[in-house]
Amino acid sequence: MSALISTRDADPAGSFRPQESTVSASKKSVAGHSQAIVILAFAASAAWGSAGIITQVAEDVGDWGRATEFAILAEVVSGLLFTIGLLHLFLPRIVAPVLRFLPWSLVLGLFLAAWEWSTAKSGLLPMPFFPPPQALLEVFLDDGGKLLESVLASLELLSLGVFFGAVVGFGLGVALGCWKAIGYWMHPILRLIGPLPPVAWLPLAFFAFPSSHAASIFLIALAVGFPVTILTWSGVRGVDPAYYDVARTMGASRWFLIRKVAIPAALPHVFIGLFMGLGASFVVLVTAEMMGVKAGLGFYMNWAQGWAAYANMYACLLVMALMCSSLVTLLFKVRDWLLSYQKNALQW
Repeated sequence: MSALISTRDADPAGSFRPQESTVSASKKSVAGHSQAIVILAFAASAAWGSAGIITQVAEDVGDWGRATEFAILAEVVSGLLFTIGLLHLFLPRIVAPVLRFLPWSLVLGLFLAAWEWSTAKSGLLPMPFFPPPQALLEVFLDDGGKLLESVLASLELLSLGVFFGAVVGFGLGVALGCWKAIGYWMHPILRLIGPLPPVAWLPLAFFAFPSSHAASIFLIALAVGFPVTILTWSGVRGVDPAYYDVARTMGASRWFLIRKVAIPAALPHVFIGLFMGLGASFVVLVTAEMMGVKAGLGFYMNWAQGWAAYANMYACLLVMALMCSSLVTLLFKVRDWLLSYQKNALQW
């Protein structure tokens, strides 16, 4: 007992405090972590600053616009990262929300510096297939209005297709899971149509529908509807029969069982189907806009390829990636909000 007491300091209340060496080691660990964050912020600042210096000082091998604007943008980001590093030394709580982006800031700064040097400065990558970063900035600044119109047109087409596909797929999946007769007639049709890629129906859709816009909506709805149908069906069929038995003993009707038991239990599977369908819908969206629609990101990309405007094509790809990522993030937020009751149940 005396040996145990000798390793700790007892306070008047009879509890024990850890050794000063343990507290000192903990403080050193925190200080080391803070120092590493500051070094990372300064390194990211140097990477962005080098990208701006290379753009402004080194001689171009071609004629590229907006080089000055890109250099200024890189130096502004470099200054912000340097300020974050300084603030972390004195006011760490202010910059705490943005610290998680520092590693990516460093990687992106190094990537931009290497990209600038290998394209506009050294010509290591062949032109015009690999334009420098200031060429993409030129597209956003000079052709931003046309890109925005394309984004709005694609969003309209995508939202209509996803809405109809999700509604029809959800209703059909619930019906398949709750009524055996519907499953008997629809299951062979789904096995026949479902595995086929939606773009394979492109010629038939353009023939059957009065406009290319309506045909594109149908193809997107088809891409979303199949995974939503299958996973909703799986979710309804996978509900524990004990839930139905308990509800029936309390006098629940068939519609009550569907609305209050089957659908809430199937919602996680429904969102998995929506995630899968959203990814497939972007493939169909680009293909449909390239084939017949007169506006949208796919139409813009097809136009850029036709004129060998690779900077415009890469800018369109970047916008499309950001749009898809934003929609997936929004869908995650909606899922977490609708399924918040499951988190509460797990906490209990």
